[in-house]
Amino acid sequence: MEYWLIKSEPRVYSWDDLVRDGRTVWDGVKNASAAINLRAMRFGDECLYYHSNEGKACVGIARVVREAFPDPADPKWVAVDVEPVRPLARPVTLAEARADPRLAAMVLVKNSRLSVQPVTAAEWAAVLDLAATPAS
Repeated sequence: MEYWLIKSEPRVYSWDDLVRDGRTVWDGVKNASAAINLRAMRFGDECLYYHSNEGKACVGIARVVREAFPDPADPKWVAVDVEPVRPLARPVTLAEARADPRLAAMVLVKNSRLSVQPVTAAEWAAVLDLAATPAS
């Protein structure tokens, strides 16, 4: 299994929306690097669900349930389907990630604008560790 981070503005499609819907098409990604990451996702891979712009925090874990297929709105791009797994015990903010030396090389820290990005197993564990620890 691989790990990823997917980003959405909460006013566009929030974690709560995903939980309510139970599954969604992760589409509308029009960045070549992010599209490469979507194509690399496999069934069962898990994703940190990140609220961008408002909140700037990882808030939940989603799972890929359908691998890359043509984006319904623009078939020259790709989409995947994801479903919610569980919320994080507490949100992990971008500021916390930037302050944690275990996450210094994380794509989120180095290029916070990329909408779909890989997460290493060590980074995944560090984010989950932060989520399980009360905010300071």
